Amino acid sequence: MAKVEVKVPDIGDFKNVPIIEFLVKPGDAVTAEQSLLTLESDKATLDVPAPQAGVIGEILAKVGDKVSMGSPLLTLEPSASAAPAAKAETPKSETPKPETTKQDAAQQPAAKSEAAQPAPKAEPAPVQKAAASSPAAADFSGVFAGPSARRLARELSLDLNGVRGTGEKGRITVDDVKAAARGGGSGGGAALPEVPVVDFAKFGPVETVALSRIKRISGPRLHASWVNVPHVTHCDEADITELEAFRKAIDEEAKADKKAPYRVSLLPLLLKASVATLKAFPTFNSALAPAKDALIYRHYWNIGVAVDTPDGLVVAVVKDVDKKGVVELARELGALSAKARDGKLAPAEMQGATFTISSLGGIGGTAFTPIVNAPEVAILGVVRSRMTPVWDGAAFQPRLMLPLCLSYDHRVIDGAAAARFMRRLCGAATDMRRVLL
Repeated sequence: MAKVEVKVPDIGDFKNVPIIEFLVKPGDAVTAEQSLLTLESDKATLDVPAPQAGVIGEILAKVGDKVSMGSPLLTLEPSASAAPAAKAETPKSETPKPETTKQDAAQQPAAKSEAAQPAPKAEPAPVQKAAASSPAAADFSGVFAGPSARRLARELSLDLNGVRGTGEKGRITVDDVKAAARGGGSGGGAALPEVPVVDFAKFGPVETVALSRIKRISGPRLHASWVNVPHVTHCDEADITELEAFRKAIDEEAKADKKAPYRVSLLPLLLKASVATLKAFPTFNSALAPAKDALIYRHYWNIGVAVDTPDGLVVAVVKDVDKKGVVELARELGALSAKARDGKLAPAEMQGATFTISSLGGIGGTAFTPIVNAPEVAILGVVRSRMTPVWDGAAFQPRLMLPLCLSYDHRVIDGAAAARFMRRLCGAATDMRRVLL
């Protein structure tokens, strides 16, 4: 049979909608109406279904492409029936029970019995089996859940294999994911109480403004981290009097660069000091294994930097900080920050961080508790430095002091280790020569 080109169906007034996820790959067998990929508008996610049963041929688009009604997505080789798709969906199913085998044998002589007929009955069994016993998978390939539920689970760092679906035929719904994230799923635990719903309009005029896309995406992740990670914050301060003088000197040189002027903030220097400290305390650069029974030590140092944008905070990731100098880091930070504010950061530029720095810079404040960016185990908060009289043993001297706040996962890091880490970091910031050791 001739190949069918699957195009974006009628999606209303939406145009130039980005593709955020492909749910199939070439060679996959699919059934009619099975979700092939997910689009995301400013208001919702949109699933594109298969027009008929068949086998996926060529993928004509990629994640990140912006499409509209009629845009080609992929090709589909139609099948005579849904039987191949049903078989493809049950690779992990158990051997049929004797009763089922007898039933199939009785039906086999009747040629007009369709192979696709038992598929709806057999589908829930492999799904429940996968949910009960299969290990966590990044794409949740063995889980019976829609794209919206899968996407929310990834945002919440939730393993769908342990969630019991309440939808039709055991399908996991978005509500099931939310319930599991609150502790009310099959994983056990008491559910968190919901915030009471209040009709604010009863008390005066109101205005409802939709959250930005960044806040809608980051909100569930922050909530999941705060609920799942036992946060502790340790505060200290570093004497950066000499460091600031050095920074100003190289910043003047940077601004005078005739080919490509740039700026040098305190962040590139803190990046280098942080990596030197992380190497001395590798636990702070680790991650807790999914089973929560081991640590994964990462032998690379990618530092996430929170960037303030009009739509909310975005974490850009500077890769291989240990291999770059201050000037290169300053240029890269400037470029990443500009892309973040313009909403043009690529997914690869927001992934792979091992440790994060959130700096309030010159905005103000004396201390704060940044939320750990799980699965990382620690995050450094930086506020505005201030000139403070410091006793040197003979007299008070004016020194520029920088408050630093480390939030950490108490399951991995204890208070004594955090205090030692911060003393080492403050020492490196006070005398950058220590970074060379």
